Amino acid sequence: MTEQTIASPCIGVCSMDDLSGLCMGCFRTIEEIRNWWDMDDTSKQAILAQASERETSVFGD
Repeated sequence: MTEQTIASPCIGVCSMDDLSGLCMGCFRTIEEIRNWWDMDDTSKQAILAQASERETSVFGD
């Protein structure tokens, strides 16, 4: 088993926003959450960058 080097951004909120389809805790899609543990580090880094942008654009002020 390969050691995970990039931790999941999950903060335990786990509530999906009906309008955006994103988790209100980590700003990932359900597919991204489901596939997280099978992704390589490059894919995880891309998801984290997208989630950060989503947090600002979808849920930001």
